[in-house]
Amino acid sequence: MIIMIRYAKRECKDEAKINQFLAQAKTGFLGLSAKKQPYVIPLNYVWMNNSFYFHGASEGRKIEMIDENNHVCFTISEEFGTLVSPIPAHTDTAYMSVVAFGKVELVQDIDEATKSMQVMLDKYVPDYYDSALSKSHVEKYTSSMGSKMAIYKISVSQLTAKENESNEDIQFYHGRSVKDDRNQFRK
Repeated sequence: MIIMIRYAKRECKDEAKINQFLAQAKTGFLGLSAKKQPYVIPLNYVWMNNSFYFHGASEGRKIEMIDENNHVCFTISEEFGTLVSPIPAHTDTAYMSVVAFGKVELVQDIDEATKSMQVMLDKYVPDYYDSALSKSHVEKYTSSMGSKMAIYKISVSQLTAKENESNEDIQFYHGRSVKDDRNQFRK
């Protein structure tokens, strides 16, 4: 579900564009809160069936906080360069970002867990493996620290997207200066 944002000029409502962005962006930031303590952690993730999936150890601070409060915020943001202006306050950043709210839960279904991990492998290391991920690997994998792997799903209840599209004409590059732009912007 996409909801309105305050700065409507930057709002992105194009679901195809949002889905493409979420499929390609590499890092999401999981926001948790428990015992009046916030905690934000960067994660690899996949966007699948209108939910976010991530994996990690089945124990630790993140899991303790999820067990106490499974309401989360998940943010993905990519920066596409700086946009210049002879007016310093108009210098800006080209970007896209998505903020999602929802509940996180442990994925219990082995088929769903295996599918999400396969999609993750396809995203981060496409064509690297010559066979599909097996269910037994997902069920049995234990880290070098002795923790069993767990797969989590964020079921999204609200989602907003913002963007400031890149513009080649005003994209900053090293060597560009305000002197180059003053005459161009006066036209």
